[in-house]
Amino acid sequence: MFRRSFNRFCAGEEKRVGTRTVFVGSHPVLETEAYVAQRFCDNRIVSSKYTLWNFLPKNLFEQFRRIANFYFLIIFLVQVIVDTPTSPVTSGLPLFFVITVTAIKQGYEDWLRHRADNEVNKSTVYIIENAKRVRKESEKIKVGDVVEVQADETFPCDLILLSSCTTDGTCYVTTASLDGESNCKTHYAVRDTIALCTAESIDTLRATIECEQPQPDLYRFVGRINIYSNSLEAVARSLGPENLLLKGATLKNTKKIYGVAVYTGMETKMALNYQGKSQKRSAVEKSINAFLIVYLFILLTKAAVCTTLKYVWQSTPHNDEPWYNQKTQKERETLKVLKMFTDFLSFMVLFNFIIPVSMYVTVEMQKFLGSFFISWDKDFYDEEINEGALVNTSDLNEELGQVDYVFTDKTGTLTENSMEFIECCIDGHRYKGVTQEVDGLSQTDGTLTNFDKADKNREELFLRALCLCHTVEIKMNDAVDGATESAELTYISSSPDEIALVKGAKKYGFTFLGNRNGHMRVENQRKEIEEYELLHTLNFDSVRRRMSVIVKTQEGDILLFCKGADSAVFPRVQNHEIELTKVHVERNAMDGYRTLCVAFKEIAPDDYEIINRQLIEAKMALQDREEKMEKVFDDIETNMNLIGATAVEDKLQDQAAETIEALHAAGLKVWVLTGDKMETAKSTCYACRLFQTNTELLELTAKTIEESERKEDRLHELLIEYRKKLLHEFPKSTRSLKKAWTEHQEYGLIIDGSALSLILNSSSNSNNYKNIFLQICMKCTAVLCCRMAPLQKAQIVRMVKNLKGSPITLSIGDGANDVSMILESHVGIGKEGRQAARNSDYSVPKFKHLKKLLLAHGHLYYVRIAHLVQYFFYKNLCFILPQFLYQFFCGFSQQPLYDAAYLTMYNICFTSLPILAYSLLEQHINIDTLTSDPQLYMKISGNAMLQLGPFLYWTFLAAFQGTVFFFGTYFLFQTASLEENGKVYGNWTFGTIVFTVLVFTVTLKLALDTRFWTWINHFVIWGSLAFYVFFSFFWGGIIWPFLKQQRMYFVFAQMLSSVSTWLAIILLIFISLFPEILLIVLKNVKRSARNPNLELPMLLFYKHVDSGYR
Repeated sequence: MFRRSFNRFCAGEEKRVGTRTVFVGSHPVLETEAYVAQRFCDNRIVSSKYTLWNFLPKNLFEQFRRIANFYFLIIFLVQVIVDTPTSPVTSGLPLFFVITVTAIKQGYEDWLRHRADNEVNKSTVYIIENAKRVRKESEKIKVGDVVEVQADETFPCDLILLSSCTTDGTCYVTTASLDGESNCKTHYAVRDTIALCTAESIDTLRATIECEQPQPDLYRFVGRINIYSNSLEAVARSLGPENLLLKGATLKNTKKIYGVAVYTGMETKMALNYQGKSQKRSAVEKSINAFLIVYLFILLTKAAVCTTLKYVWQSTPHNDEPWYNQKTQKERETLKVLKMFTDFLSFMVLFNFIIPVSMYVTVEMQKFLGSFFISWDKDFYDEEINEGALVNTSDLNEELGQVDYVFTDKTGTLTENSMEFIECCIDGHRYKGVTQEVDGLSQTDGTLTNFDKADKNREELFLRALCLCHTVEIKMNDAVDGATESAELTYISSSPDEIALVKGAKKYGFTFLGNRNGHMRVENQRKEIEEYELLHTLNFDSVRRRMSVIVKTQEGDILLFCKGADSAVFPRVQNHEIELTKVHVERNAMDGYRTLCVAFKEIAPDDYEIINRQLIEAKMALQDREEKMEKVFDDIETNMNLIGATAVEDKLQDQAAETIEALHAAGLKVWVLTGDKMETAKSTCYACRLFQTNTELLELTAKTIEESERKEDRLHELLIEYRKKLLHEFPKSTRSLKKAWTEHQEYGLIIDGSALSLILNSSSNSNNYKNIFLQICMKCTAVLCCRMAPLQKAQIVRMVKNLKGSPITLSIGDGANDVSMILESHVGIGKEGRQAARNSDYSVPKFKHLKKLLLAHGHLYYVRIAHLVQYFFYKNLCFILPQFLYQFFCGFSQQPLYDAAYLTMYNICFTSLPILAYSLLEQHINIDTLTSDPQLYMKISGNAMLQLGPFLYWTFLAAFQGTVFFFGTYFLFQTASLEENGKVYGNWTFGTIVFTVLVFTVTLKLALDTRFWTWINHFVIWGSLAFYVFFSFFWGGIIWPFLKQQRMYFVFAQMLSSVSTWLAIILLIFISLFPEILLIVLKNVKRSARNPNLELPMLLFYKHVDSGYR
């Protein structure tokens, strides 16, 4: 209920209307003014979908929204209302079976959610009430309660940090369960409540908190706390994300904290992020719907033909009303139109089994059970993080075998996101290696050792900037004084880049010793301790792409240190300082290093007073705080002086290059979407072999476009030029681009965020630019998109998704900035343990696991489920066609050919388990072969096994076999007697012979298709046939008291007493399967002649490709 109530708090919604006021400790303050009490929800978490009372109606409603289920419900109701030739049980029982199995599955999944909710809601927490620790259940926490949380405990709701056991009021938190980041984050209490670190003292606090209404952004919080005392007016302090402790995060390296609940239950940020993702539908599911429409048309046609021919037959008087079956008066008076309509419905009921209702439950079971094979795959297990692959949705397993485009992030996905400080430059002088001197830096990289060094003061200024401009904290073990602890320091930060820079400064003699009471302590090269008062931190964000700190030295000087991307820093420093540093930045980027530029400026005391006032006003704002702070930051970070730049290496992941090569060989196009600068990303693309040495690169970047005064004109020129070049290289007559890549010059495209914005947002020629751009992209083997914002990543994916032919897209990433493209693509894959994994369809520990996931698991899943779908339609057409042909020999009287028990159990018992086992276990090609030969992936691309050709083949095969079943048995019955005693068989024996041939043929057809035999396959195939024989003997061997007619009594046993019947059954099975056997033999002979050394099993509907196997 609460979940529905807060669906409006959707992810990405930035603006909230209104605020809430929270009384800390639920204590009244001295001056309450005109406060109107607000009602807040309790702290219960509800992630379940059903309750005990609404499960049945809600689940039934959802299931009958599925077309096939609703269709069979209508058929069942027609059977109940209209006098039809078959019992309502024949359609009601299969429908009941499907509905029941699906309801049990969904009910079990929801029961697991209920159990997980109860574990959270009933967990023990401690509340401070009347200066005492009171033990309560988590669900009983109310907004305003002061909660005590101890080390390694999870926060039970969203709390504002009031105090901690540390003297500076800080605490360390891990948010792995929220955003996947395992690094510790530091949170702060407002300075006025730091000292309230006992139950007695915290209970004396009288304060109110004004904050925004609940919204789902994990990294955004706007509020202020008003602290009241007996003698003074209320003191107001701003509150931001650094003061908010989120539900689901864990307290680390801090013994105890006190916090006040501001958001509870389904209003917490964690709960608001549990949004149902948009339902993704696979290509196979769309094919199923198309096939259903075709078979529904066949059903309607059959019913219409039989209804018409019935009245043609009855146009002869003695056929309409024979002497032995006179009509009643009521039948004679019935309107002919009404009678024709009821006859049409009766024929619909008679032929309704052509629509395979049980296919849906089989497909669901196949997807659900099949997904465990991914989770169980030991090759996906990573010992470093002690994690394997995770399946968040089983609905897209087969889509893994149909991917056309792969979009991947760079940092943390292709690379390790494990940073190592490599080198730096100061005023254009390069520094690399570890210092060998106490009084300065030395260079140890060969030819550069003879270069002059920068001024000593500039060196120290640069290293101080690295030690001060960050949000790194030190993990406290035991209290140690002075610099003696410097050798054993453990740095904690949410960003590995910052730790690498602080460690880099330490290599050169400047060691950050931590932040104590708002003062940052640094040990310099002379082992002296320097203290700087931290006045303000201008935090990093993805828009500014930089961060700054304002500090005050012991001498009283006020300094601003800033570090950020070159594109964010260069426009804010003196122009004459840029050139020397820019050379090093570009060279480092070409080497694949991540670069940051460092700048500083001195701030006069009078200027600082203005800056301080502006910052405090912006931080205290409840509305549009981010926009106001961004404007202030922008004004402060101007007219700076550039000091130098740093280079940090992010190593390529193991086997990333081999994986990309395999994906290329499989015919997939790989695009890298990253926020990094072009040179760094390009170097990484060469390292991971996205670009080959012979790849000609086409650039659409700010650098190439800004050569002209009118950017749009220059963009248009480049687009036209590149299109002409590619169209000349790949003429339209080329049959396959995938083949063409191996025969022509390979091209790669590089585009940055600014160029993409021009292409997508150009006012006049937007569509034209976009179309040309897409034509260029389709002809390129690889595309690199750099300097991409998260929204632009999603735009790229959406643009490719909407291409002609609707190619299947896959996105893989590890961070919060990748979530948008993961949700946008057909298949989303996250890196295990990260925020992206929680929004993805699948998660794997490493990028290299993508190779087996697609080439092996994806290939097999697609082949299995495609065969399952075709087989279901095939066996049902085989089942119903003899029933249709029988009407021509029974005067279109709607006489059933099969007994009601056979109608009911055909799909449920006799033919269901073999195809389920096949769809779970079949490996027509060995997994090692699939991973070692990526070109096999191309054979199933484009939904090859569910196209019109294979569908018609299965349909005609079913029509041929159904005709053989009926007419073979019909010719057998031309003999007056099939028994020695002269006894004549009846129509139920006729139908049973047809049904026996049917069950054996469709089951043996599946046995012919099976390439990978296990004991399970043997058990279900031969077991299903044995069960059919046993059931037939059992069903016909007893006089059942609940049946009005004992029409099947002893029929099966008597049928098998005839040698002619035995021979006919065996012969008809052989004739039915002979074309299939012949086709397999011919294909194997043809393939062996072309590839005598190839030992791959034959699969009928592999797509013919010009490269690879046939």
